[in-house]
Amino acid sequence: MKTKENILIVGAGLCGSLLALRLGQRGYKVTVMESRPDLRKVDISAGRSINLAFSDRGIKAMNMVGIADKVMPLCIPMHGRLVHDVEGNIFMSNYSGRDNEYINSISRGDLNALLLTEAEEHEAVDIIFNKRCTKIDIEENIATFYCYETKKEIEVKADVIFGADGAGSMLRKSYYLERKFLFSYSQNYLSHGYKELSIPPTATGGFRTEKNALHIWPRGDFMIIALPNLDGSFTVTLFLSYDEGEYNFNNLTTAERVQEFFEAQFPDLIPLIPELTKEYFENPTSPLGTVKCSPWSYKNNTLLMGDAAHAIVPFYGQGMNASFEDVVVFNEVLDQYEGDWEKVFKTYEKIRKKDTDAIADLAIDNYYEMRDHVANPIFKEKRKLEMDLEKNFPEQYFSKYSMVTFNEDLPYSKAMKIGRAQDKALLNMIADDEIDTTADLKEILKKVQAETNEILDEDTVANLKH
Repeated sequence: MKTKENILIVGAGLCGSLLALRLGQRGYKVTVMESRPDLRKVDISAGRSINLAFSDRGIKAMNMVGIADKVMPLCIPMHGRLVHDVEGNIFMSNYSGRDNEYINSISRGDLNALLLTEAEEHEAVDIIFNKRCTKIDIEENIATFYCYETKKEIEVKADVIFGADGAGSMLRKSYYLERKFLFSYSQNYLSHGYKELSIPPTATGGFRTEKNALHIWPRGDFMIIALPNLDGSFTVTLFLSYDEGEYNFNNLTTAERVQEFFEAQFPDLIPLIPELTKEYFENPTSPLGTVKCSPWSYKNNTLLMGDAAHAIVPFYGQGMNASFEDVVVFNEVLDQYEGDWEKVFKTYEKIRKKDTDAIADLAIDNYYEMRDHVANPIFKEKRKLEMDLEKNFPEQYFSKYSMVTFNEDLPYSKAMKIGRAQDKALLNMIADDEIDTTADLKEILKKVQAETNEILDEDTVANLKH
């Protein structure tokens, strides 16, 4: 096997830098080209989520490359959703009934910087910044880049090219523009966009609200969430329709109108965001979209990975974790078929695509759950029951959220199939008063399992995929 093959990775984001690190560990000669400046030297966070939800699938990837001990100190544990209603009342909805299961808030920049530094420790890994990919010849395996420093174009030829260049991937664009093969591609946007705001730390560097939670202000057709940062601040994200409803991004055009919107819908946030209207107008409004495509590879030369292959909306907190899991699955396939790229690429996609499609669909489901259902009485009753079942039967009951977020060895597709059936069973039984939530939990568990299995059997008979 020629481990010194020339590998080109387009994109030095989270997925590209982890892939570079793993391939460097395996002995490959890797060049990474990134359009942006080196984030370790220049702040490039404007308009992008500066912190992300990091959970077990991501931790598994960090263990694979041996740096989990360096990553965990960058994390703030979040044990559940702290829900804020319009009157300012709050209630905590834990992510799991098991004490050791929680998600983490982590700085995108800090994690990316660590991965870049770890990748560069390998002599055969070279990371080059300020080079924007303008086209890729997928027949000749030549990528063309515009250099921001010299203002000239350069060509890079490689044995294999990985497109880890995000939702706007140039490699994916090359697949459908060159028309060399049948390529399916969809990009679906939500009618809602998002805008970043921030809660600053206190004068002494403390947190202005509960530190160990993901804060959520659900308002039916829109919502705000806030995640903690190590410096005591919170990154606040408003999710709102572009043009529907009394308040939307298209009609929030004056400071007075923005102030009125927050006073009506989020009065408890106003004292926490002193620069509210300034930030609102300075920070961009960005779209929320899902990308699905197939195939991810062409011949034995190129492969899409991460958001380039399967961008998802952020409502399950799995975007980064799913991209990291891509590298874990790819590494496992490489263990089996190293030396035969075509076999590696085809096997990888066959194993992986059904799971990335599943998490994309689950993220859309969670969008509706977070902005609306979390405050619904039946949903609250269901969540409380799930927490009780997980707490009392930690080896026998897992909610859909737990299966997706904390069972890192369970494929997303399987978690979705079982989780949806279980949700349907629970909600139906609560709504129809078939469950007395104060009754014996062991009996409730039996009922839920029986009803879930019945739904799964019906789906199998009907040959339903989801």
